Amino acid sequence: MPTIFFYGPELNIEKRKELISSFTKKASELTGIDEEAFVVYLRRTEPEQVGVGGKLLADIKKD
Repeated sequence: MPTIFFYGPELNIEKRKELISSFTKKASELTGIDEEAFVVYLRRTEPEQVGVGGKLLADIKKD
């Protein structure tokens, strides 16, 4: 059972549905594995908990 994890910002329900559908379809196309086999987890991550280039994402977004 292939698994896809996405860590990112809070999304409304429609965007979550679209993201899950898009990830599943593209992964299925590229791997040849049936869409029904894929599991997708969407995990909300706050900017205060993410580092990019050695800096907190929250600080980068302030600039």
